[in-house]
Amino acid sequence: MPHTIALVDDDQNILASLSAALEDEGYSVDTYVDGVEALDGIARRPVDLAILDIKMPRMDGMELLGNLRKKTNLPVIFLTSKDDEIDEVMGLRMGADDYIKKPFSQRLLLERIRAVLRRHEPGEIEQDKKDVLRRGDLILDSSRHLCTWKDKEVNLTVTEFLLVEALARRPGHVKNRDQLIDAAYGEHIYVDDRTIDSHIKRLRRKFKNEDEEFAEIETLYGVGYRYRGG
Repeated sequence: MPHTIALVDDDQNILASLSAALEDEGYSVDTYVDGVEALDGIARRPVDLAILDIKMPRMDGMELLGNLRKKTNLPVIFLTSKDDEIDEVMGLRMGADDYIKKPFSQRLLLERIRAVLRRHEPGEIEQDKKDVLRRGDLILDSSRHLCTWKDKEVNLTVTEFLLVEALARRPGHVKNRDQLIDAAYGEHIYVDDRTIDSHIKRLRRKFKNEDEEFAEIETLYGVGYRYRGG
């Protein structure tokens, strides 16, 4: 049976394009234009994952997530055009699995959907060793989208996870910003160089929240970034 995804957004263009892309990947898609309609629809027809816009009429994505969390641990990914990092932190603390800002590549979203569904799939506790990257105190399990540092889980968005993975795969090797953009977003989407700098800044903050001595991601000014650990 194909997985069913609830797509909730008040932008009809996004509903049409994303639902078509998801159906092409073999998913069954239920679309809703606001949180009230989605809450009622998901209650009547349960789904395997929900993709929610934050800014919607009647009931926004945050309120919808709060209502969903009263009844279910349904995996949730936020889609939003808002740049407020506070909303990202609030969403993740409320139990969202990720937060992807518009504009985004469909490849990025599809990768995240597959990772989230695998992580919540029953019987997926044992993972193939090829999916696990170990670099000293860092462990990246791509099949479950799980990152740990010194045995403490670090909650990363998919973009942040892909950036750490790109750097950690070749310790000591410098990656310039264009290479990191390709790793995180794909080759056919434009983002400003400063976007990567912002991601790296947030990454360091998240690791330092678990370990104040974390200094594995190094900046080489005018060149790029590298991962120190081996």
